[in-house]
Amino acid sequence: MLKWMMLMCCALPAFAQQKEVARITAVFDSTSVAELYSTTPIGLEIKYADSSVRTTSGLLKGDYSWNRIRVESPDGECRNGVLRFNRNAIRPDNYRIRLLVTLQDEPGNRQHEVFLQLPYLTAIRFRHYTDSLKRGIHFYLNVEGIYNTGRIYPLDTTRVRLYASEGQLIGQDLLIPQKDSVTKEIAVRAVYRGNKQINASSVVPVKQGPEDESLIIENEKDLFRKPGRKKKQ
Repeated sequence: MLKWMMLMCCALPAFAQQKEVARITAVFDSTSVAELYSTTPIGLEIKYADSSVRTTSGLLKGDYSWNRIRVESPDGECRNGVLRFNRNAIRPDNYRIRLLVTLQDEPGNRQHEVFLQLPYLTAIRFRHYTDSLKRGIHFYLNVEGIYNTGRIYPLDTTRVRLYASEGQLIGQDLLIPQKDSVTKEIAVRAVYRGNKQINASSVVPVKQGPEDESLIIENEKDLFRKPGRKKKQ
């Protein structure tokens, strides 16, 4: 009996230290470029019923070690505070991922449902490097993506499909033949592969008239040749 009472006395402080969790909030690393990549460090903020707060180590530099936390998700995996997610799987919920968090310090292995909003594309646009296309010269179709985070990143053909009314598309380059003297402008269109409702259109003028060949250097030695003196009249 005495031994049992001593064990209870030792256990009471431990039970007193186990506080009830009121809410868990998840954040992602804004510097990880999660707009383009499917991996990002995350952090958890744990708020207790007594209004005290603890944060995880790593991203949030807190004192709650990740080896005492289990995070599961049907749309990814989390190890040591690094989340790898399936972007296609979270698309239907507007790129919000569901996390199931279990804290080892909390009795009963209670599982907390936590939702983390990840970046998503809101619009795309063309941003041409030059104001017109020259015949026989590749014209790069620069497409930029605008994200809900306010950041803008270039997009390639793995993310957008390109269409052109004239000429030939070679990857992300637009080309019309040198001998084409009819085409005055080309309508181009980009469609986001993840959502065809996100698209952009533009018109690229084709440079008209002959090129000014007076500045073309045919011999590199001409670069070092001093200009001749003008003869006196």
